[in-house]
Amino acid sequence: MLIWIDAVELRGLAEVRKVPGFHDEPLKGDRKGQRSIRLNQAYRAIYVVVSGAAQFVRVEEVNKHRY
Repeated sequence: MLIWIDAVELRGLAEVRKVPGFHDEPLKGDRKGQRSIRLNQAYRAIYVVVSGAAQFVRVEEVNKHRY
């Protein structure tokens, strides 16, 4: 997860979303408005973008992904 956080800090969220290895995608249903990234084959992080004067990312949870 630290690699993703460092990348967001250095390059910005919009650029990091383009990196195919993270599989950044919007979620649906009860999680609409949230996004997920893959940390590895087993785990993913769920995050939301908090907008205001600046754009912040808040990680909501890290969980084992069910395939």
